[in-house]
Amino acid sequence: MEIRVLTPCDAGIYLPLRLRALKEEPASFAESYEEAQHRSAASIADRLGNGTDSFVLGLFDKELIGTVGFYRKQGMKVRHLGVIWGMYLAPEYRGRGLGKNLLMAALQKANTIEGLEQISLTVVTTNEAARQMYANAGFKVYGIEPRALKVNGEYYAEEHMFFDLRR
Repeated sequence: MEIRVLTPCDAGIYLPLRLRALKEEPASFAESYEEAQHRSAASIADRLGNGTDSFVLGLFDKELIGTVGFYRKQGMKVRHLGVIWGMYLAPEYRGRGLGKNLLMAALQKANTIEGLEQISLTVVTTNEAARQMYANAGFKVYGIEPRALKVNGEYYAEEHMFFDLRR
């Protein structure tokens, strides 16, 4: 297994896994499969090549099996904040601690960004395994947004969590 930063050259392997995630687990992501399938190769490459204040990590077992994204908020008053997004691990690899390894790699990389103090994420409240993984990693709940996502007429609440890098 290898974890590394994805680059614009990885757009061709990133998009199929992203589309799989959106199709198989629509309630876990704000972006829809329908929206993502129309993204241009250039927009995917741009997402993967923003520099040190944002990145997407990929987990490989010969092929890409998991991803997690990170970006730092911009603006003088919010530059101390970062966001984890797009966490996904192919279902056939779950239950082995690989998701935790991927998340910890993202936290370690984010912790090298000067001035970054806190990282937040959202997780749908029905995804108990993910909620537990984030809690075990040190994320704390600071609120629940009811009806945060609407998928095929059904509403899903999201838990808002944060991780204090200063601890």
